[in-house]
Amino acid sequence: MLAFLLLPITAAAREPAPELIPSRVSYTATMDKGLEINGTAIRSLTSQGNGIWLYRTDVDSFIGDIDESLILKWENGRVIPLRYRYRLSGVFIRDREQSIDFDWTQGIATGSYRDRGFQLPLKEGALDPLGYQLQLRQDIKAGEREMSYQVIDGNNYDEEKFAVIDEEQVSTNGDTITLLKAEKVRGENARRQTLMWFDPQQDFLLSRLLQIEPDGSRYELRLKDAELGN
Repeated sequence: MLAFLLLPITAAAREPAPELIPSRVSYTATMDKGLEINGTAIRSLTSQGNGIWLYRTDVDSFIGDIDESLILKWENGRVIPLRYRYRLSGVFIRDREQSIDFDWTQGIATGSYRDRGFQLPLKEGALDPLGYQLQLRQDIKAGEREMSYQVIDGNNYDEEKFAVIDEEQVSTNGDTITLLKAEKVRGENARRQTLMWFDPQQDFLLSRLLQIEPDGSRYELRLKDAELGN
């Protein structure tokens, strides 16, 4: 596994917490397992007023469709998840659903996973499978370069770790832009690799995601269009 590289630009202290900016972003999705299966993904972030936001992802592909959403509160630079929903459906795959409701007053998360209910005590800073992705982007935007999150996924907590490992220049439409390259940190013997590229010129939107599975198959998202602001 690549070791962390704390580049000169990454040594800066965390900046004041950036505000959320409404956005609608579309991606092309490619999965390669001997054949190529293409699809599209749309991710949107919209204000509901009073510090409440709706963050959602919709994936439309040949093998399956994904409807994923999170209602969250944005406070002091942190995502506070309130209601998470996930649904995967398709012709060739088994339908899956997951839900998490966060009761911060009682300190309890309740939900369902694989058709079974669960209840967990809420840890400080607990996140959901969609909210931590928004928090990661905002933390990188704020200058952080090593991040760790407690994420409720299924009926338990997973610790998700990330690090910015490089800057990478890419050419697009005749222009050269600099992206921040981040990696999901796994154990030394892990064979799965997840890499992400964030674009500082577009509010640190995810520009590309590449996941390489142990069998060598690849899953990739590439930014197609982006709308920022109201």
